[in-house]
Amino acid sequence: MKGFFKTFEHDHWVMPYLKKYRGLLTLVLFLGFMTFFCGGALMFNSGYLISRAATHPFNILMIYVPIVLARAFGIGRPAFRYAERLTSHNWVLRIVSDFRKRLYQSVEKQAVAIRQTHQTGDVLSILAEDIDHIENLYLRTVFPLVIGWLLYLFIVIGIGYFNWAFGLLMLLLLGVIVVVMPLLSVAVNGRREFQARQIQRRFYTQLTDAVLGLGDWLISGRRQDFLQRQDQPIDDIAALRRGDHYFQWWRNLAIQVVFGAAVILLVWWAGVTFTHNQAESNWVAAFGLALFPTIEPFADMSQGVSEWPVYRDSIDRVNRLDEHEPVKAPQRTIDLPATLAVDRVQFTYPGAQRQVIQDLSLTVKPGEKLALLGPSGTGKSTLLKLILGDEAPTSGQVTLNGVPIAQLQDQRAQLFGVLDQQPYLFNTTVMNNVRLGNLNATDEQVHAAIKAVELDQLIGNLPDGYNTQVQEAGSRFSGGERQRLSLARILLQDAPIIILDEPTVSLDPITEKHLLDTVFDVLHDKTIIWVTHHLAGIEHVNQVRFIEHGHFDMQGTPQELYRDNARFRALYDLDRGETTK
Repeated sequence: MKGFFKTFEHDHWVMPYLKKYRGLLTLVLFLGFMTFFCGGALMFNSGYLISRAATHPFNILMIYVPIVLARAFGIGRPAFRYAERLTSHNWVLRIVSDFRKRLYQSVEKQAVAIRQTHQTGDVLSILAEDIDHIENLYLRTVFPLVIGWLLYLFIVIGIGYFNWAFGLLMLLLLGVIVVVMPLLSVAVNGRREFQARQIQRRFYTQLTDAVLGLGDWLISGRRQDFLQRQDQPIDDIAALRRGDHYFQWWRNLAIQVVFGAAVILLVWWAGVTFTHNQAESNWVAAFGLALFPTIEPFADMSQGVSEWPVYRDSIDRVNRLDEHEPVKAPQRTIDLPATLAVDRVQFTYPGAQRQVIQDLSLTVKPGEKLALLGPSGTGKSTLLKLILGDEAPTSGQVTLNGVPIAQLQDQRAQLFGVLDQQPYLFNTTVMNNVRLGNLNATDEQVHAAIKAVELDQLIGNLPDGYNTQVQEAGSRFSGGERQRLSLARILLQDAPIIILDEPTVSLDPITEKHLLDTVFDVLHDKTIIWVTHHLAGIEHVNQVRFIEHGHFDMQGTPQELYRDNARFRALYDLDRGETTK
């Protein structure tokens, strides 16, 4: 149990819920103890009853009380077991409900920052596994451990009442099962459990990344490599599981041997202690049988404790989520229209050596159209995150009308609209998807927005019209149509500043041109910041900025750059399919 107390020293996820539901926890432990107490009492009473009945009592009333107790304990054991199961699961589900809600809220608060510190597979692992681990911590470790110790103390104290020396012997002998075996399990088997979970978590990350890049694997002809990469973690986990089962078999055998020795010694002690006369000898079988029901909780203790390293890892990980939780700045509001200013901004991701943004300054006035160009990895997407407030500059500031972006996050939905590479459409109707831009929009306003993006004829020809299901991720429509539906959503949102993050990257040239013409036409009165990787449609903007190595390499209007900058002219002609002279 190394590190047990250290794990909970600064914990603010698990312990608060133990305190919050401590009354219900006490009831769970009491019911669990009474389940096995009734089992032991039933065996104790039955042993006495059998022995007493075998002496041919002169009157049935002599064994009437043991008969009634046998019925009472026989009914009590399953009744307490049922109540304990209901109560324990009710208790755990209450905690898991609170825990799940808080976990999702924590991830939501760091939705962008978490992408920098966790891969997609890591996030899936946290959401899919850590909640289950906390649930199992209570059901498989805490409850069996506490109930087992309570029974252990009850047995030792009960025997010690009759003979302290033999009680001390049972303390040591049963202590091998309830103390030594759990510690051995957590040292040997716990290490395997931890390694298996680590491999499984890496497998989550590896498989998620591989699936997201599945097209690249197929295009490069590496289908077999893809399959082999998925096989190796499975083989590693299977090998650890075999070692796990092998150890469990020997551990359980050792527990049964030690327990058998304890039963034999108990029968021997009872035979020595209670054979002075015929009446006392009836207690020998009672003491011998009473110990048997405790083997189940005693054996569960070792298995539950062996899983502690896995639970500790989950507890540590969810607590680390809060370490990077952003501190919300005091919020303000601004009047529109708004001028965006990027003033000598620098930015470096935590733990990274390379500075992504180097001393950038930029001003975008209301209604202006700006294109940000540059190769991948040069800082375009990072600059967008700084503008939206998803990241805070290392130095410098981003402001709207002089107010820092961090202080405008409560007003963000009213200030910024975003159309990115893969806008998400939900598996509901066209009407519901577009209305997400403004939940208070009327049907007429939704119709007008769809007409503005030139989809009214398409939607009108569908069998269910605006009530047509778009299917999961919008698969009912083509890529260009999905972008137009998202554009209609932005029109309803009616934000003054629109971010276009390479919205045409997956479209063919004809669809791309048509979409860009539509975007800049319907958003003609908006401020537009357009991130793109090439120059198709560049005539729509007032400013062009090339980012390279974290700073602006070229800037000006498209006309000025084409006239004065040979590099821009070459890139422009290349995009148009022309050859420079």
